[in-house]
Amino acid sequence: MARSRTPKFDASEVITNEIIRIIERGVLPWRKPWTAGGSSRPLRVGGEPYQGVNNFLLTMRTVMAGHSSPFWMTLPQANALDAKVRKGEKSSVVVYYGQSRTNAADEDGRSDGDDRSEEARIFRFQKSYRVFNACQIEGLPDSFYPDPEPAPEHPPSEPIPHMQAFFDAIDITTVFTGTEAYYLPPVDKVFMPPITRFENPRNFYGVWAHELAHATKARHRLNRDYGLSRFGNTAYAREEIVAELTSVFLGQTLGFTAHTLEMNAAYLYNWLRVLRSDKGAIFKHAADAQRACDYLIARSEAGRAGGRAEAA
Repeated sequence: MARSRTPKFDASEVITNEIIRIIERGVLPWRKPWTAGGSSRPLRVGGEPYQGVNNFLLTMRTVMAGHSSPFWMTLPQANALDAKVRKGEKSSVVVYYGQSRTNAADEDGRSDGDDRSEEARIFRFQKSYRVFNACQIEGLPDSFYPDPEPAPEHPPSEPIPHMQAFFDAIDITTVFTGTEAYYLPPVDKVFMPPITRFENPRNFYGVWAHELAHATKARHRLNRDYGLSRFGNTAYAREEIVAELTSVFLGQTLGFTAHTLEMNAAYLYNWLRVLRSDKGAIFKHAADAQRACDYLIARSEAGRAGGRAEAA
């Protein structure tokens, strides 16, 4: 009788199903304003911030579990600090990507010895590992539980100086008019309602980040293309996920949360349709969003550096 095999652990499937279950409840937890121990991003044991999909995943899990520490670590890392994961605590799956290089061999399986004739092949792979938040661990130094910082108050409908300066320096034209927010590719412009229409100014910057993220897809910028995009189709839904995650990542840097003018069942359905059909989608789109975030930060820095040079 054949012995039954334990199904191979599929991190992509497990993570995607986790996100689907959360969205099916009608919430996007990463939109909740939060900081853990004064940090707006999850941190590795050495203090380096997570990026891309791991940033997104651990942000979501920090919010949902209510962790007050931003630090995450593996079981061996905790043990190396003479600390102990509390009994019954559940780990969180995160991923990393690597690549290996091989050279093609001849039909007999032997290289012909001529490096010039060998075809180099690069294989990318994904591996997963498990981490625990510092709040799930006993015996860690106090430095893993930094004191929270109070969120600064801002007047309603008024610009927030450091956020405004960041966005103003980006060389993508934004027109402030009307009540809708969108990026119009034929004229390469973002259209936004004025800040006076937003009681919470952080939401204004969250929407602006979302629309600027769409503008990064242009051919002369990041040249991001998921196929012919029409309202409601899969290409449209994929681009919406990238814009959402870009706003999440940029908001962590500046101090706002992702926001859209419309948050309804149709918006959630866009996420669910993509995730249900492609277990690798969240990983690809989080990477695309990280690139968009990095691009906007670089353009803002370049714009402000140019302004300082002119002033000098």
